[in-house]
Amino acid sequence: MTSGQTLLLAALLLPAIGALLAAGLPARLDRAGRIGGTAFAAATLGVVVALGLSRTEGSGTGRIRPFAEIDAPWAPTLSLRFHIGVDGISYPLVVLTALLTVLCCVYCLWRVPEPGRGRLLVALLLVLQAGITGVFLALDLVLFFVFFEVVLLPMYAVIAVWGGADRRRAARKFVLYTLFGSVLLLVGVFVVVSRSGTGDLVALSDPAVRPMSAGMQLLAFVLLALAFAVKSPLWPLHTWLPAAHTEAPTVGSVILAGVLLKMGTYGLLRVAVGVAPDGAARSAPVLGVLATAAILAGGLICLAQSELKRLIAYSSVGHMGFVLLGVATLTATGMQAALIGNIAHGLVTGLLFFVAGGIKDRAHTGDLARLGGLRETAPALSGVLAYAAIASLGLPGLAGFWGEAFAVMASFERGGALWITLGSLAAVGAALAAAYFLRLLRRVTHGPAAPAVAGLGVGARLGPGELVAWSPLIALTLVIGVAPALTLHWSNAAVEALAEVFGR
Repeated sequence: MTSGQTLLLAALLLPAIGALLAAGLPARLDRAGRIGGTAFAAATLGVVVALGLSRTEGSGTGRIRPFAEIDAPWAPTLSLRFHIGVDGISYPLVVLTALLTVLCCVYCLWRVPEPGRGRLLVALLLVLQAGITGVFLALDLVLFFVFFEVVLLPMYAVIAVWGGADRRRAARKFVLYTLFGSVLLLVGVFVVVSRSGTGDLVALSDPAVRPMSAGMQLLAFVLLALAFAVKSPLWPLHTWLPAAHTEAPTVGSVILAGVLLKMGTYGLLRVAVGVAPDGAARSAPVLGVLATAAILAGGLICLAQSELKRLIAYSSVGHMGFVLLGVATLTATGMQAALIGNIAHGLVTGLLFFVAGGIKDRAHTGDLARLGGLRETAPALSGVLAYAAIASLGLPGLAGFWGEAFAVMASFERGGALWITLGSLAAVGAALAAAYFLRLLRRVTHGPAAPAVAGLGVGARLGPGELVAWSPLIALTLVIGVAPALTLHWSNAAVEALAEVFGR
């Protein structure tokens, strides 16, 4: 095996091994289990960084050219192969997954929802990391589906065991919606494999491979797009998200918003658009309309929210709408908007949920009306909340700006009355984001201190776990905002090859 192949395999195996070791320890060694799990998560992050540093020229015959790849027999009698690889589209998301996982594990060293079972929570986070990373690495449709399903039960357990008062209903809703999407994904995979004779994504991206008929491409794209729309989530299939976020523990919300939603947007770009480009071209106007509706609906609903985590959850609907709008334009600019929007949303919304969890842990409420005057009693906490909020509303110079700006630009670049209208409405949605986040800050940080936060005292200070877990997100939000090329340069070649199919 080459060094790249070794690192690729290690990125999948280390979290799985760490999960087994952490879960296998007895309750009396709970802290040791959390420390061990965190060490494996940190080692995985190191492996992923080394994988990027070892990048060489990609190989492959199609539009997907992985710079590290493993292709081995899996079930030869069924013509299934264990085919994984990483390219410029998937690598930033693999790094994001590894980063957020290690930060969540670090956070669990100091703050766990239920002392004595923290090692089990860390183990589930590592299983989630293995499954989500597998989704981003899979280059075979069947393997992609397997990894897609691996994530379901661990996230259900995180919500149902460590969540809030209404956690079981939220977890069931998450599972039911996800299973609905999984059925559509399975049918879509079956259509593609049965009609094209292969599930290999590299081969399916090759123009030389005999394509499916126009009608079958449309069917495949609709099935796959609906499956990924549930996970993204795209309006109106988003209703599982607020409940899951509100009831999930802090680290569950961070992983759910930071990387799990990206499985949907990544799948839409890599699988649905990559496998059925003709179906994507014919469906693009509908996808663009739904994405813009999500932007506007998310903004309007956020203006009506009175609970902190629920407001942040609904903001994800709007932000992921920008990502989906970028994909719908089928332009290089739009696809880059989707990719940097994914990364920015993972960093900024992950930070927002960390801060929201810190506030709820101290004030024991997420009711905006009961959190007023936070800057008077907890200035550090209030300051981080303000920073994350202005980054999320798209302030230039911070990471959240680029995805939204590029998505609007791509709509105007696409041209035509429909796309110009969608771009204009998306810009209105960005203004709504500014409105609801400024409203949030006014209600939470300003005014006299509310009773829930008036007596915080020493508890208002940021703890060591918070300082360690939040600092990288704060720094990266600024770094990517100032130098977006640090993210965009990874995907330039891959995006240009994909957009070339559509003549854009």
